[in-house]
Amino acid sequence: MNVKARTTWIPVLLFALFLVVPAHATFQQPPPCKNAFTVDREIAEGKKAEQQVYKTMPVLPDSSPVTQYVQQLGRKLTQYAPGYKWPYEFHVVNQADINAFALPGGTIFVNLGTIQAAETEAQLAGVMAHEISHVVMRHATCNITKQQSQAPLWALGQLAAGIFIPGAGGALAAQGVGAVAGMTFLKMDRDAEKQADLLGTDIAYDAGYDPRGMVQFFEIIQGKYGSGGAQLLSDHPNPGNRTEYVNAEIATLPPRTNWVKTTPEFQKIKKLVANMRPYTAQQIASGAWRSSNGAAAPVSVPAQTVNFKPSGSWKRLDAAGFSLQYPGNWSATENAGNAATIAPAGGVVNTANGNVTIYGVIIDDYRPQQATDLATATSQLIASVHQGNPGMKAVTTVQDVLVNKQPGKSMEFINQGASAGGAAERDWLVTISRNDGSLSYLVFVAPQKDFESLRGTYEQMLRTFRVNQ
Repeated sequence: MNVKARTTWIPVLLFALFLVVPAHATFQQPPPCKNAFTVDREIAEGKKAEQQVYKTMPVLPDSSPVTQYVQQLGRKLTQYAPGYKWPYEFHVVNQADINAFALPGGTIFVNLGTIQAAETEAQLAGVMAHEISHVVMRHATCNITKQQSQAPLWALGQLAAGIFIPGAGGALAAQGVGAVAGMTFLKMDRDAEKQADLLGTDIAYDAGYDPRGMVQFFEIIQGKYGSGGAQLLSDHPNPGNRTEYVNAEIATLPPRTNWVKTTPEFQKIKKLVANMRPYTAQQIASGAWRSSNGAAAPVSVPAQTVNFKPSGSWKRLDAAGFSLQYPGNWSATENAGNAATIAPAGGVVNTANGNVTIYGVIIDDYRPQQATDLATATSQLIASVHQGNPGMKAVTTVQDVLVNKQPGKSMEFINQGASAGGAAERDWLVTISRNDGSLSYLVFVAPQKDFESLRGTYEQMLRTFRVNQ
């Protein structure tokens, strides 16, 4: 059931009377606010702000299993978001504080600390549905329009500069996102927060989640920040009686007995993030996560000897979305969604930013912003890869390739300093279309010095790769 369907009150009322339960009254969005932005401009300005976030915050790469899980959950939730179909994107900030924020146009960032704090997938879904609701109701650009005299429109491009202020230290939590001069448009008022709570409750419900997860997460935040802290920092002010009005909204929804509270995928990610040590606000404000030239510091991968030579025998991995053969002395690890990592012993290294593959292949899906052809979708994926891995440089053009007799696209990169001991890494990206409009992609990885000795093995794996449509 989607949000729009529940506004058709007559059949729902008859059904409710038959069950002798009260008819429900779902949250009705307020009339659109005064907004000086066209949809196209809102998206374009949001993209500029996103670039600034990447420059000033330690965002995990899209290749991270944590990011991929959050993106998968985001795609599920946005199917039930009403109104305009924004080009939603989801990213994870490697920060310890419990927080999430939505940029104009559909880009949403979730702090790693939020994932670590959530006890069920329903709780995390509630937080993300809340942020999706800010996008649906265009709260950020409504604020800009209302505050034009204080916040000129060019300030949007400087959004991230107001998120973490050098030297702010412990004052960060008190100031909140966008509290610096010209950035007040990102600070939501209590009405906007209440609207996002109520619509977010409906979105989570429609996606099949226990909507009580949102209330439960409020309680977790209150336990962490104290009795006055039932909010996501001060840029998400507590509207007051938050638990009460969300519970009242839940009471209006048709009863269900098959709520989704958590999933095996969530449990996998919880185990992964439990061993991660995200940056504190003070570390981010001081620039501790940066290299001396202002770029994101490369992940520190310890130098080690890896016996990557294939044994000559082959095994087969039959995953939900694909199958392929791989060397018999390598190991395959399935991740959330249609994702897996296949590597020799020692080919995946645990670092402060999560697991890093230095030998092997990473397999996953990518959904482009809209239905398109393989070449265009591949270009979008490459742009996303570049964004999350600024050190990657293309060393080939996009080329045609056959993947088990199916047409695909291929491109190779050098990632300076990304491999063990700071050595250069070579990455070979291959994409294949899926029937649902998404891509399956494989990234074959090895230090530059060893890649050619593994190319034949990677080509054989590619010849056996088959997409399960």
